[in-house]
Amino acid sequence: MKPLLNADLQVVSVGVELFAEALERQGATVERVEWRPPGEGNAELAGLLAQTWREEVERANQEALGRLLAAQQILVDVRPAGEVIPGLTRDTLLHAGPPIAWERMSGPLRGAVIGALIYEGLARDAESAERMAARGEIRFDSCHHHQAVGPMAGVTSHSMPVYVVENRAFGNRAYSNLNEGLGKVLRYGAYSEDVLERLRWMQRVLGPALGEALRRIPEGIDVRALIAQAVQMGDECHNRNRAASALLIKALAPQVAALDALESAERSRVLAVARDNEHFFLNVGMAACKAALDAAHGVPFSSMVTTMARNGTDFGIRVSGLGDQWFTGPAQVPVGLYFSGASAEDANPDIGDSAITETAGLGGFAMAGAPAIVQFVGGTPQEALGYTRKMYEITLGESSAYTLPILNFRGTPTGIDVRLVMQTGILPQINTGIASRRAGVGQLGAGLVNPPRECFERALRALAATLVPPSERVSGGRG
Repeated sequence: MKPLLNADLQVVSVGVELFAEALERQGATVERVEWRPPGEGNAELAGLLAQTWREEVERANQEALGRLLAAQQILVDVRPAGEVIPGLTRDTLLHAGPPIAWERMSGPLRGAVIGALIYEGLARDAESAERMAARGEIRFDSCHHHQAVGPMAGVTSHSMPVYVVENRAFGNRAYSNLNEGLGKVLRYGAYSEDVLERLRWMQRVLGPALGEALRRIPEGIDVRALIAQAVQMGDECHNRNRAASALLIKALAPQVAALDALESAERSRVLAVARDNEHFFLNVGMAACKAALDAAHGVPFSSMVTTMARNGTDFGIRVSGLGDQWFTGPAQVPVGLYFSGASAEDANPDIGDSAITETAGLGGFAMAGAPAIVQFVGGTPQEALGYTRKMYEITLGESSAYTLPILNFRGTPTGIDVRLVMQTGILPQINTGIASRRAGVGQLGAGLVNPPRECFERALRALAATLVPPSERVSGGRG
């Protein structure tokens, strides 16, 4: 015993912070291991969780994950939204996140709705737009109900040009509007005349130019391969898209330059706008993730998450084996870096469909390969590495396409499992932009956020209900 007692004390502390802190105050080396009892110690939830570890769920998850990993996403066109998005009528506005009525919409979402109604010529000004929305003259629906996604407010209207991404492995398509850039833009709730004029130019020039350029590339642009390359160049393809945007511009530039029907000044402007917008690729990547995850949705008994989205009021998830039901909780305010003069008091709760990237194994799940992202969202490179490592604990597998050099080319953690979230207590890590809570202001910064635990608890209860008849359910479970 003497050598043991004379040696420096090295302690592994499992889940008990008070114990670890007391030892550290005495100079001991403590390795913390995060552990929580399944279901946060709730006996009922632990029992339900235990009942979901079944063979039919395992088989279903392998099927859903296999579909996600097998996706072949190809960017094929840009078209007016009303021409290609199913069910999008002139009096319909799509928005990010789960469905929500005007009365519960947050400031940035209301601002984007106002701007879209003026842009479409349905309202003369902000006051008339608000009256139309309040009287129920406009139909609101989630982008996700129409094979679409939109960053931040995500508002997509009939005339807006949208990217068309085809999943050639399964034959489905997904859509997303074009990226306006950062700051004072519609997706952050701004609707001043300069914002609207930019949108009109995008409708009149940028969208048609990109569409014609893409139609001149018979095979389309392989977005999956592009993302794979960008990840190895330091992007995580949510809040850092420098490499991906450059690769997309490289693929499009020769075709844009050859558009003789477009005035040379406009061709130059198209390329300049793409060059100057480091998030030019974001919306393409989101549509690619949506196309992959839609193919994985609808596998009976699967506990894999296929949607994470926020409307600025609610955070919602959908699960492959649970149909189109949303499981929601209150959206949280991100923690991050703010522009000069702004603070968390000015910030709106999290908003946007862009967490589709994390759902597909990118964004916060790939931060280990994008350490420079911390300059935008806060934190340290070491923390970025830790976020990715932690996400392996709540996912069903690893990407076969998106690999991280820093982790010896390990695939990004992919396929969030509701059961593993509830088993470990670890919530998905998301990096995100931060919008002002006031309509018309725009972006305030960027940061990090997690979904509310309620989403996963409600999904677990629904999953258990599909597996076990009420008469067979038990109140306790294994730890």
